[in-house]
Amino acid sequence: MHKKTIRDVDVGGKRVFVRVDFNVPFNEQGKVADDTRIRACLPTIEYLLAGGAAVVLASHLGRPKGRPDDRFSLRPVAERLGTLTGRPVRFAGEAVGPETEAAARELAPGDIMLLENVRFYPEEEQNDPEFASRLAALADLYVNDAFGTAHRAHASTVGIAAHLPAVAGLLLERELDILGRLLAAPEHPFVAVIGGAKISDKIGVLERLIEKADYLLVGGGMANTFLAAQGHNLQASLFETDRLDTARALLAKAGRGERITLPIDLVVAPDREQPEKRVTVEVENIPAGWAAFDLGSGTVRLYANRLRSARTIFWNGPVGLFEVPGFDRGTLDLARVIAAAEATTVVGGGDTVAAVKQAGVLDRVDYVSTGGGASLKLLEGRELPGVAVLQDR
Repeated sequence: MHKKTIRDVDVGGKRVFVRVDFNVPFNEQGKVADDTRIRACLPTIEYLLAGGAAVVLASHLGRPKGRPDDRFSLRPVAERLGTLTGRPVRFAGEAVGPETEAAARELAPGDIMLLENVRFYPEEEQNDPEFASRLAALADLYVNDAFGTAHRAHASTVGIAAHLPAVAGLLLERELDILGRLLAAPEHPFVAVIGGAKISDKIGVLERLIEKADYLLVGGGMANTFLAAQGHNLQASLFETDRLDTARALLAKAGRGERITLPIDLVVAPDREQPEKRVTVEVENIPAGWAAFDLGSGTVRLYANRLRSARTIFWNGPVGLFEVPGFDRGTLDLARVIAAAEATTVVGGGDTVAAVKQAGVLDRVDYVSTGGGASLKLLEGRELPGVAVLQDR
């Protein structure tokens, strides 16, 4: 971690603009349903307040397509943040504008203000310089604590740093440290579990993990593409017909042995709407017209054996259609095995975190990354724009 953090600067008496990732789900009553991402930023917020700063928070929520949409308002987040901090949180109905600027000038040390969704403005995702300047006018110092968006070159993650001194928050620092060590100095055996729907989303990280991990355990739709590339009948299953050569190249790069370990059996059914008809079959015996939706019990045992002997584990992506009861066993069983392993365990990605919670073992995982795409980009070895713009030590 060669970037300056909030520990390296004096925040006393300053207004500090903190880019956070409060992209949280709401329940049917319009309240925050899961405040994990809000809680993750509390150490940075509390540090700044204790140091005598006034804090201006900015985040996106959902995909409002560059225009105001009440469904994606951050007002409920302000209410939840007030409960968590025990402090009143002012809510600015606009991210920029005369009223917001006036409210920012009135902030005193110890005050918190949360701006409305920055993605209500098309200029945010365009990294518009004028919009970035208007955001910067609200504060004296910029802090990026939104690891989940650090791979995006937006106005509130990159553009604003051209106008203010820019440093990392405590969450961003911790994410970079832990994920960086996964590649730089993992304790071996290092086992990575990679699932999700597509190889195309994760080619870079697969190539990197083939070099770094002792075993790469593959599941989900991604495994279907690898198996189809080997000639198995996955015609009715989710797989990428245009990535078969990519899968073969990755298998060739891994070489002989089980560096890339693929399923030996699968849970199949006529379609996703009929989980009650599911059966477990070996990968050579998938019935014509049936689709794969989960790992079979033999594969779960094989993967569990690899995981139990690991000293470092990284998991990104569910290994089956876990959101459908009946197709969730493989993902949930592996979550429990990972939580019980005598290893340093790191879990990343929204769906993966949801699976760990569903399995009831979230508190037994060593580290839960708040970034899905950002963590994968970092593990690929790529520079994150939201980190690159921060001041060096």
